[in-house]
Amino acid sequence: MVWDRQTKMEYEWKPDEQGLQQILQLLKESQSPDTTIQRTVQQKLEQLNQYPDFNNYLIFVLTKLKSEDEPTRSLSGLILKNNVKAHFQNFPNGVTDFIKSECLNNIGDSSPLIRATVGILITTIASKGELQNWPDLLPKLCSLLDSEDYNTCEGAFGALQKICEDSAEILDSDVLDRPLNIMIPKFLQFFKHSSPKIRSHAVACVNQFIISRTQALMLHIDSFIENLFALAGDEEPEVRKNVCRALVMLLEVRMDRLLPHMHNIVEYMLQRTQDQDENVALEACEFWLTLAEQPICKDVLVRHLPKLIPVLVNGMKYSDIDIILLKGDVEEDETIPDSEQDIRPRFHRSRTVAQQHDEDGIEEEDDDDDEIDDDDTISDWNLRKCSAAALDVLANVYRDELLPHILPLLKELLFHHEWVVKESGILVLGAIAEGCMQGMIPYLPELIPHLIQCLSDKKALVRSITCWTLSRYAHWVVSQPPDTYLKPLMTELLKRILDSNKRVQEAACSAFATLEEEACTELVPYLAYILDTLVFAFSKYQHKNLLILYDAIGTLADSVGHHLNKPEYIQMLMPPLIQKWNMLKDEDKDLFPLLECLSSVATALQSGFLPYCEPVYQRCVNLVQKTLAQAMLNNAQPDQYEAPDKDFMIVALDLLSGLAEGLGGNIEQLVARSNILTLMYQCMQDKMPEVRQSSFALLGDLTKACFQHVKPCIGIEMQPYIPMVLHQLVEIINRPNTPKTLLENTAITIGRLGYVCPQEVAPMLQQFIRPWCTSLRNIRDNEEKDSAFRGICTMISVNPSGVIQDFIFFCDAVASWINPKDDLRDMFCKILHGFKNQVGDENWRRFSDQFPLPLKERLAAFYGV
Repeated sequence: MVWDRQTKMEYEWKPDEQGLQQILQLLKESQSPDTTIQRTVQQKLEQLNQYPDFNNYLIFVLTKLKSEDEPTRSLSGLILKNNVKAHFQNFPNGVTDFIKSECLNNIGDSSPLIRATVGILITTIASKGELQNWPDLLPKLCSLLDSEDYNTCEGAFGALQKICEDSAEILDSDVLDRPLNIMIPKFLQFFKHSSPKIRSHAVACVNQFIISRTQALMLHIDSFIENLFALAGDEEPEVRKNVCRALVMLLEVRMDRLLPHMHNIVEYMLQRTQDQDENVALEACEFWLTLAEQPICKDVLVRHLPKLIPVLVNGMKYSDIDIILLKGDVEEDETIPDSEQDIRPRFHRSRTVAQQHDEDGIEEEDDDDDEIDDDDTISDWNLRKCSAAALDVLANVYRDELLPHILPLLKELLFHHEWVVKESGILVLGAIAEGCMQGMIPYLPELIPHLIQCLSDKKALVRSITCWTLSRYAHWVVSQPPDTYLKPLMTELLKRILDSNKRVQEAACSAFATLEEEACTELVPYLAYILDTLVFAFSKYQHKNLLILYDAIGTLADSVGHHLNKPEYIQMLMPPLIQKWNMLKDEDKDLFPLLECLSSVATALQSGFLPYCEPVYQRCVNLVQKTLAQAMLNNAQPDQYEAPDKDFMIVALDLLSGLAEGLGGNIEQLVARSNILTLMYQCMQDKMPEVRQSSFALLGDLTKACFQHVKPCIGIEMQPYIPMVLHQLVEIINRPNTPKTLLENTAITIGRLGYVCPQEVAPMLQQFIRPWCTSLRNIRDNEEKDSAFRGICTMISVNPSGVIQDFIFFCDAVASWINPKDDLRDMFCKILHGFKNQVGDENWRRFSDQFPLPLKERLAAFYGV
């Protein structure tokens, strides 16, 4: 190869012995457990990046210095990988070429660790946009697959698998002249290779291209599926796992191709879900979750339910490993402080919109791909959770038809003498709660008391799962007379909130928050008792559970509202909250849940919050100001100042909204003495949608609470802006698949604009009246609905012909009012009678004969038409 000779001539690089020793010394020190030593090493490595050939030393240690131990050589490669990530564009050409050729020459190193490290290095260079600038990389790796030497074949495949994972999109684009047309058929040949590791790489490579429906794979889809079936019984767990993963993805993408084989696939997946290897079982279990979301699920699975349900239920038991990891034998741990990594990143939930997050919270993606193989790390998602999720989804598909398969099993599990079995039964009962609720009702009078008893089981893991399952039946509990189940359940749950086990405290707090949401004002008689418990928990809880306690208190305030505004309750609740508030620094993320909690409390307490409002208001304004200032510095000099965490600002804006809502006109002096309107105007222009959303919500609340301060910032009245916004609003209200809340808000806005400027809005009536009526007919009578309907009536009086074609929708919307205010009812009467008189009795009778009977009766009774 000419290329090789030329490189050698240009580039005969030899390390300097002294430099090499210095770098080896650093690599050794960086493996020290001492963090101070590690920090010095980091600084020295950063300094060495100033030298152009520092990276040559790193690749030299990785690929050429066979005398060193493998962990040191691999570490040298991983440091080089980080340099490539951070500074690749500054590498001199010679260095880049040297690294590339060394990588390709050593992809077949005899050590699996070194091969994997070289593979990571190759894919990092490739993902830096270098697939275009390294044209011989893919052809070279593909030709190495045919090598007689196992190490070379395995190393090349390992690198290709990582490239397929990291660069799937560019591989399937015209940028590279579509290499997949060659690669995919090549990979398929290796499904039958004698080495399990290679078979596994081959399937994993092709799997990267299923979800994106890559053309090159779709051409060979039948041969791919055929080859997968051939591997079904493979003795290597990693291969079986990849086969299961492939079938799960094909279910989403090429159901048409799987349907003819569905019976066999289901039978196969049933076996795999019971695989000895938990990773295989977990992949297979995903199949049921994915299938349940497909419309054909109900027909396809129905005859397999008698086999499938017991398999899923069996998978819901804790494994021995789970119990060790969960410290299931440690019953009392309440005095042990939490370690910081126990505490998940929180996601702020905005006041204005409930985001869809699972109760489990969500893991942040972290960028640690240095693990050569990360299958052994304990993740939160395991066979037990996947089986439970699958049962939950299937219960929603089959509803009560599932019960004949489950009830016999439940009887056995729920009263079992082994705690692990009994615990899984309680989990099953919770998993089916949503889907099978109707069919479960006859059994609940017997089951709920049994579960309430299980709340004092001697095993902490039984107590904690019982909290969750009971919360899934909270809706039913609340629908019964309070003394029957609500009172005993609440009493026992409050004891669990003060359990001596942290996991139980957490589960009880979450369950109690759910119960609060369902019970609302039913809890008022027990408020003193509830607050007593929650306030006592303050002094008892470690870090992580405190955050959940804030949520339970906030939810309580949301649920009982102004009933919380009694001096004795305020006296119990506010001191501990304010004490925490004073302890936390402005940079502390624990402020998020505390501010959310205070926001709910302020809204509920109304004037009762007045004694506390000034310092709280001030601090919120400061948080917004600090965050904006930090953001400006970061925009101006990104390398000098880091970007602020805008959640501080979002949560502060939301708490200000809570104060405005709770204090109403009393917030007036606070607003007068601060620059909040200026800050809010800046927030409304922020790049981050959540910041804008919270600042618009605050504008709305301040407009209601103290319009005199908002007005000067608005300037001239609405009229000139109507043409600007009306077209957009009409477009939104007519858009298909618009979320319900957005439709309602749009309709209310149109109604209010029409109320203040009927001349400008009424001409458009015909374009929005139908969706306007249908989106507001389903909301309860309230102030917003009132103002919107006043607007629509005013517009109809300006432009009666705009409503004629859709008058039946208007009649239906009017009938949705339970009791409108008198003057609004008069407006309705006037319009209905006006229409009737205009068309004449005969036509009106023909028109009203199209009405559904309830509508006809209602309009006759209320409005005499």
